[in-house]
Amino acid sequence: MLDKLAFLETKFKELEVRMMDPDLISQDREEWQRVMKEHADLEPIVVKYKQYNETKNNLDDAKEMLHEKLDDEMRELVKEEVKTLEEDLEKFEGELKILLIPKDPNDHKNVIVEIRGGAGGDEAALFAGTLFRMYVRYAERNNWKVDIMSTNEIGIGGYKEVIFMISGKGAYSRLKYESGVHRVQRVPETEASGRIHTSTSTVAVLPEAEDIDIEINPGDIRVDVFRSSGNGGQSVNTTDSAVRITHIPTGIVISCQDEKSQLKNKDKAMKILKSKLYDIKMSEQNAEIAEMKKGQVGTGDRSERIRTYNFPQGRVTDHRINMTLYKLNNFVDGDLDEMIDALITTEQAQKLQQVD
Repeated sequence: MLDKLAFLETKFKELEVRMMDPDLISQDREEWQRVMKEHADLEPIVVKYKQYNETKNNLDDAKEMLHEKLDDEMRELVKEEVKTLEEDLEKFEGELKILLIPKDPNDHKNVIVEIRGGAGGDEAALFAGTLFRMYVRYAERNNWKVDIMSTNEIGIGGYKEVIFMISGKGAYSRLKYESGVHRVQRVPETEASGRIHTSTSTVAVLPEAEDIDIEINPGDIRVDVFRSSGNGGQSVNTTDSAVRITHIPTGIVISCQDEKSQLKNKDKAMKILKSKLYDIKMSEQNAEIAEMKKGQVGTGDRSERIRTYNFPQGRVTDHRINMTLYKLNNFVDGDLDEMIDALITTEQAQKLQQVD
């Protein structure tokens, strides 16, 4: 680990010199921006490594003092300092290991979230609406922007499907853990006997694909326009503003009709399509990710779940880390950080085993 840190420190200094190169700044702006980003990414590691080295040097000096002739009071003070410095050194070492964990290249990206009602009919659609509002509230807490891209409402406050984008710093790094089947146990508003029902909704969180990530051949897509319609088939507007894009090689079909502008609907549909194709591309490059995705999203069956929301008992349980919180009302109001932090910590602990 120390060899790797020394190498990164040297690289950091080299990047610092390149950043100040006037020729690079004037002749290759794109390369200069790449150097700036790499330098910024390395800075937290290099700063922490400097603190580690300073602490180690101080510890070596303090231990050396113990070999000198000291009075009892001074010896005790030095022993206390050695103990404190050893604790600091251990803390810095743990923090450096976490900083050395390979970063997910998508962590900085915006996300496209798809929520679909799974098993449970109308109650599943109502729960999809609950999840949608939960993520909107979480976005608001983080000052992120929410843009609804496509909806298929059932008319009583639920969704067969809702697709929306959340834009903001670190959105994917936090929300990527939400992909999977979410199960709810509650008494539906439509249930006269008060019997508890179990339903599911699926959540898929995709990083927004940038133009450099995915390029779509215009010949591979078919664009159809049609008249938007709402619940029950009534006309939403009288122009052919709704857009359906079919990606012929994969068979993926995206429809958007929420905007009154055909151009805006097409733009949103293309964003969703690009993110889906990017997700497929990433999965194909990494078989492990593909298997993980399969296990996360599943088919909406009750047995394939990552989290359970039990309303009668006021608890939410994440089955991946066996964590239960007894504050369900706060949780569905967007108070997700405690659960997400625990998921991040668990993932970091697993990845730490791979860091030398």
